[in-house]
This record gives sequence, C-alpha cells and structure tokens, in this order.
Amino acid sequence: MRTLFFIFAAVLVLVEVALGVLWPIGLWSLILVAPILAIGFNDALQTRQAIRRNFPVLGNFRYVFEMIRPEINQYFVESNSDGKPFSREQRSLVYQRAKHQLDTLPFGTQLDVYRTGYEWLNHSILASHVSPDNLRFKIGGPDCRAPYSSSILNISAMSFGALSKNAVLALNGGAKDGGFAHNTGEGGLTPYHLQNGGDIIWQVGTGYFSARTPDGRFSETEFHKRATLPQVKMIELKISQGAKPGHGGILPAAKITKEISEIRGVPMGQDVLSPPSHSAFSTPIEMMQFIKTLREGSGGKPVGFKFCVGKRREFLAICKAIEKTGIAPDYIDVDGGEGGTGAAPLEFSNNVGTPEIEGMIFVHNALVGFGLRDRVKILTSGKVTTAFDIVKRIALGVDGIYAARAFMLSLGCIQALRCNSNHCPTGVATQDKALVSGLVVTDKRKRVAAFHHETMRTVAELLGAMGLESISDLKPWHVMRRVSQFDIRHYGEIFEYLERGSLKTGPLPKNYARAVEMARAESFR
Repeated sequence: MRTLFFIFAAVLVLVEVALGVLWPIGLWSLILVAPILAIGFNDALQTRQAIRRNFPVLGNFRYVFEMIRPEINQYFVESNSDGKPFSREQRSLVYQRAKHQLDTLPFGTQLDVYRTGYEWLNHSILASHVSPDNLRFKIGGPDCRAPYSSSILNISAMSFGALSKNAVLALNGGAKDGGFAHNTGEGGLTPYHLQNGGDIIWQVGTGYFSARTPDGRFSETEFHKRATLPQVKMIELKISQGAKPGHGGILPAAKITKEISEIRGVPMGQDVLSPPSHSAFSTPIEMMQFIKTLREGSGGKPVGFKFCVGKRREFLAICKAIEKTGIAPDYIDVDGGEGGTGAAPLEFSNNVGTPEIEGMIFVHNALVGFGLRDRVKILTSGKVTTAFDIVKRIALGVDGIYAARAFMLSLGCIQALRCNSNHCPTGVATQDKALVSGLVVTDKRKRVAAFHHETMRTVAELLGAMGLESISDLKPWHVMRRVSQFDIRHYGEIFEYLERGSLKTGPLPKNYARAVEMARAESFR
C-alpha cells in the first residue's frame, strides 16, 4: 500500500500539473489535494505507527475513530469491558504503558463489583515499599550448573514464521533493554532471535527445528552447537500448547523458503511435519532422561518443559518418574487451554485442554504432594495483560509468568484477528514484506521494554498496597473472589491446596487418589 501510494501521488501530481497548463482550474484542484498528499507522505515516512505507515491516509481513520470512540461506544457499540479475546480496556492499557502514556482510570471502575466472578486484592492499612528491581526469581535445581535469574514476566513462545522478522527483532531488543527473557517458540533458533542480544529461552518442539537430523529426529550435535551460545539462557521442551494440545502441524513445501530451510534444518521442496508427540521419548522415565540429555548438551543450563494439563495421571506419572530417576526439570510452564496461537482448529481452541488456573494449581499441588515443589519452579501463560493478572497467579502458586499476546499488543497489534491469513495490517504476524516493513524495530523495541517496565512498576505498587515485602509473601488467601452474590471466598477456600508429601503417604486426598494409583513412571498409558 505504501508503494502504491507513492506511485498514485506521483501520477496525481503529474496529471494536476498537466491540467494546470491546459486548464487553469487544474492548479486550484492541486491546492485542494495537496494537504491529502502531505498527510500521505508523512504517514508513509513516519516510524511510530505501523497502520499509518502501511496504509497512508486511510490508516488515519483508525485513530480518528479512537478519538471519538468513547462517545460512540457509550451509545452505539461496545463498552470498555467488551471485546474478545481482549477487551478494549485491556488493549488500551497495554498501548498506554508501551508508550509511557497516562494509564490511570477516570470516574471509577466500570466493572460490576457485585457480579459473580469479580476478584480483588485486600490492601493493608500499613503499606510497604517494594522495588520493581526485586521482582525476579532464580531458575535452576540441584543438577543445574548455570542457573538463570529471571524476571517474573517474560515473552512467551512465538516462532519466527508465525511472527515477522521485524516483530522478533523488536521483541528481543525489548527483552535486552528491559532485562527479561524471550522464548523462541518451536520454530527454531533464528538469527533474528540472536541479533539484538536479549536473553533467549530456546524452545525445542516435536519437530526439533534447529536441532534435527535430515530425517527429523533429534540431533545432539546440532542441539549442542546452538544451546551453548551465551545468549541462550534456558532450554524449554515443548510437550503441548494450550491453544491446540495434542495437535501437530504441517508446514507445506510451498511455504519453505531458503531462509526457513536453513533455520529449521528442513529440506526444500517437501512438506515438514510437527508431530503431535515426541520421537525422542515415549515414557515418563525416558522423558526425564531426555531432559538430562538437554541439560548436559547445553552445558548445565536450566531445562524445563511446557505443556497444557490433560489427563492428570500423566503428569502424576512424570512426578513418579522424577522420584524414580532422580532427574527433575528445573521448571514447568503450564499453558492454559485458553492460550492463543496464529491458527488452530476451533474445537481445539474452544474445547480441548484444562484452563490455566485449574491446570497450574493442579501442577503446584502435584509437586507439593510428591515433595518436589522446592526443586521445580512453575511458570504459567494465558491472557495476562495487567499487574493484577500477575499478582493473582503468583499468589495461587506459580513463580513467574509468560505473556505472548500482551507483548504483541505492545508491538502495535490491533487485534485484527488476521494472524492466520498472512495479512496482519501492523506487520506483526505476517511474512508479507510490504507489511513487515511498516513495523520499525527501533521504535517498537522501546515499547516492548516500556510495557514490561510499567507493568513491573505496578506489580510493585500492588504488593506495597497489600503490605507485603516481596513476591514470595503472596498466598492464595490474598486473592478474593465473589462466588455468588452473597458468597465471598479467597482462593485458599475455593481450591484444595495439598500438604507436602501428601501424595506419597496415605490416605491419599480424595480428588487425587484414583489418578495417583493409576500413574506409573514406566508409561503414560
């Protein structure tokens, strides 16, 4: 569109000049269209807004609409709390924090605080001060030789291919500037992940991209070559994804460019499969042994795995395998069934996989019940945009948070819902070179870092308002929920929290007994 505008503008000027020579009114019409041309040239050459850069003149209508939208929304369209999967209020908050703009709320909350499901934090009369610089935790168990000091908020897995190269560069640059980590996604470790020097969590999926043999199996040699790079801080084994757990994928031969072929280690001219499960292991014990292989091959860096909770006995079988082998992951990322992706079958997105809150509490309880929680950190991911989202999840039992779509919004994503079409208008989720060029890395990396910085500042303020000294002080009873109009409970009452070792000694808790008895370290079945 930007190139077409330049061509159109040049032709228009030539036509107007020609008309001006032949017919005096032509010069007057040039004066009338000159402001539009000026706006278009300004849009095409500026670097802050990808929509205007990609769609000169036309892109301004979005921002004009934004200016008058509160009045339109109030009477005709959606309220601030409407909009899916992220409300206008959530999107606006990310944009404001990414731009260091005013992010306060006028005239009071627009939420119905008496509706079922409303949640809040109880504050303290004696407030405290918490530094945002202290919102970090260490990942690395007893077998890890290179533990990582992690921010409590990091960029979740999004592959190059799903995202544009400029989006990847901006995310990693923001991670570098803000002191947090960037997960590569399963599409391989690319030069774009490494170029700006941000901390990397390299995700290894079922396709073993960037670490595979020609026939698609795991290659220790290729893995070691990249896992020992100093910028790679942790390794993440992807078991399943919340948006489409148990579902593989196909990269058609027509989409495999020379660049993708080299990055992923796949041949040109052939469809490439991402199987629904791994070929490197098939039992819980083999999985723990593979984790040991990844840890040794990376030089002792933290190794974790990402999964969406499905059959509970399968995760309990992993706990038993940890006990039996003595090998434990350094962390586990629990992805919620409400997680996002560029494309997934509707039935998988809507109806497969345990939602995040239930999943992460189950994993926390299972590790506590087997006496493993002090060895294994827990991360979680699923629709996090605000500081309250972060505080709530840590209070319910996790150590850190991943966010994907919030960081996409910080890049300028407008929730156009075109991620699966290659026509993302902001250049975030597309490989269309004309659209990608609208996303200016030097500007967007600042916004990524700014969103993280402002969110961490607000997390610190929330902890201070609660009278707490650190994130380790957060407990389930700090988060209140209206279960019904006149029934208020904290999360310690809503969910059952197990005692240390309670799944190893009888009697087993009723809700866990059958799954624990069925779980075997030797098999997922």
